[in-house]
Amino acid sequence: MNNQTPTLSELADDLITPPLTLWQLGWLRFRRHKMALFGGVILILLFIFAFGGAFLYTEKYANFNDTSQRLLAPSAEHPFGTDSIGRDILARTIYGGQISLFIGLVSVIIETILGIIIGALAGYYGGVIDAILMRITEAMLNIPTIFLLIVMAKFFGGNVPEIEIAGRVFSGSVIVIIVIIGATSWMYLARIVRAEFLSLKENEFILAARATGTSNSQIIFYHILPNTVAPIIVSSTLSVANAILAEAYISFLGLGVMPPTATWGNMLESSAKYLDSAPWLWFFPGMLILLTVLSINFIGDGMRDALDPRSRTI
Repeated sequence: MNNQTPTLSELADDLITPPLTLWQLGWLRFRRHKMALFGGVILILLFIFAFGGAFLYTEKYANFNDTSQRLLAPSAEHPFGTDSIGRDILARTIYGGQISLFIGLVSVIIETILGIIIGALAGYYGGVIDAILMRITEAMLNIPTIFLLIVMAKFFGGNVPEIEIAGRVFSGSVIVIIVIIGATSWMYLARIVRAEFLSLKENEFILAARATGTSNSQIIFYHILPNTVAPIIVSSTLSVANAILAEAYISFLGLGVMPPTATWGNMLESSAKYLDSAPWLWFFPGMLILLTVLSINFIGDGMRDALDPRSRTI
């Protein structure tokens, strides 16, 4: 048996080497999570497709209809085929992807802000504030999310005027759908943030901050909230996939983003009449939704494992 005793210099190097931070340790773990890396590569390719593809096709071309070219199968001229009024499916999936991803990201920003505010107030102050906010949260959780989405989309959708953002004209229903998804998805994050605040607010460093006269707002934003970032990031990442699916649900029911603005969801809705006769109408947007949701979930799972403070693996 060959046991080598470390020299004094090697022991000194180990003592001098600074310990890894949670984020450094998390990155090392994340890089070893093969499915998370695979999801990251797929998601990057999807973003390149959705936003880089705009250099190949104009939005005007994506919305141009030619009934003489309707329901053409995939070909060299139209790689993804054409729809029922002759629009190019490839061009529409590119611009539809931009809107679907935009809805997913912005609605999660709204969800995250609401979840943090409600969870932080409930967890930090407790008492009556906690009781009221948690009863509201539980009431929202007891109502099926899809039911909330449908009702709010039906009530607030209506005839919303078109809007212009960064030189592009969108159906105003895009903003309505973003607000609806964000306003009906914050409950799980609020419970996560509340639980983190409850476990942290009695720690010694928080008691010391109170003893020195630090205000409640400073304690919340500078002492407790930074220590809850990891679970918030994980939850928000997974919520992007849920938001994209939610948009697809309500658009498929005809209550989502209104034409001519394309999303992967309303492209599925318009393909419902041609499931057998023109399968390319639903296959390509459906596959893109599937790949996006799976890749985001893989990334979220990898981040959950990587940022878990209880994990002892590196």
